[in-house]
Amino acid sequence: MDKLLDAIEHGRLFHAYIIEGDAISGKYEYAKSAAMAILCREEPGKGCGRCSICQKIAHENHEDVYHICADENSLKDATVAELQENLRHKPTAGDYSVAIIEDADTMTVRAQNRLLKTLEEPNPGTVIFLLSENSDNLLPTIRSRCVTVRTAPEFDADNPYVEFAAFLLEETERGAYFATIRDALDKRIKDRKSALAFLDAAEILLMRYFTGQEKSMWSRDHIKEIVSYAEEARRDINFNVNYKYALRNLLIKAGM
Repeated sequence: MDKLLDAIEHGRLFHAYIIEGDAISGKYEYAKSAAMAILCREEPGKGCGRCSICQKIAHENHEDVYHICADENSLKDATVAELQENLRHKPTAGDYSVAIIEDADTMTVRAQNRLLKTLEEPNPGTVIFLLSENSDNLLPTIRSRCVTVRTAPEFDADNPYVEFAAFLLEETERGAYFATIRDALDKRIKDRKSALAFLDAAEILLMRYFTGQEKSMWSRDHIKEIVSYAEEARRDINFNVNYKYALRNLLIKAGM
């Protein structure tokens, strides 16, 4: 992300970026920070975070910043078409229009081919951020027209998914029943996106257990097994297996 902001600050702004990272890596917040750096007049290239422009971006009501995301499991062609129509207009308040495409790797092939036209011939002053967990799901023609910026999740004990994962792992270590863990997951995890965020948080904590940064009763071998099962659950969810089934399968295999 520092490379992206550095490029903006030094006038090396490209028209399209893929911001790739796990579900809890803060990709959307990164994209908003980049939008501030592009549009802020108080601290151009950085973003002051205080002016009316930065505040509008922070509160998601800036007239030249467009945000779209998946409807259920995928980002549809009609949603991308509406974004393209908005990007045809000149910016209202400044020199740039910024598009933030969340869940970009869930775009249908038709939607990706539609977006490709905009990436090939963007209107002047258009900057597009495609947020992705796995850019391999994007067409090679999309990837070739974007600069990729990779983000890494940082440990944040106050992140709600980290807190929840820590709670479930602690309950599991204490010998809680399968039904107790299952019911807690069903109550908290309501869709594919939150399931992936939970898996990200759980894996971060498991790696801290593995490296000794957090105390655990489990052996390193058992921790490695749970991580492999979590990765299997992630793959299943990304291949559109029902997220509840994938998480319950993880619980059973990991002995949780």
